[in-house]
Amino acid sequence: MKPEGVLKHFIRAFLLALVGYVFFYVAIEYRRVAKGPWVVTFARTTAGAPRMTLEQQRLGIANVQVEFPGERVPEGSQAGTWRFDRARAVPYPVPFGECVFMDSTFLPGTVTFRVFGHEIELLPRVLIIDHQEHRWISGDRVVLTRSANSGTALP
Repeated sequence: MKPEGVLKHFIRAFLLALVGYVFFYVAIEYRRVAKGPWVVTFARTTAGAPRMTLEQQRLGIANVQVEFPGERVPEGSQAGTWRFDRARAVPYPVPFGECVFMDSTFLPGTVTFRVFGHEIELLPRVLIIDHQEHRWISGDRVVLTRSANSGTALP
């Protein structure tokens, strides 16, 4: 085989591999982010109690509110809306506590918070509060209080 023929063969193989790589990279990246992230708004109720509003547009989850009556917003906490679309080293602070787990490999992924002694886990299939599953119902309102005797959550 002539040297020019070998070079053409390697160039074609390289270009084919490059096109395949780019195609699959774009396809996987599109699938990874297509559903979008969890969006959590940290705010206060009209009575001043901390409230988290949970949303995930592509899953049809909107305005799910988790309220913490009797709790106070920690000093220096900034209310606001957070999008959980980029991986970060956990744990890291969020306005009412901390994010203790986050998997954003394929959005919306899983996000777990520890706030006011409660563990709140956002999964595409279900909302888990203190290890108990709650169906996603848009517009739902969950009020969490702390038991005076045991310090455990009572949804």
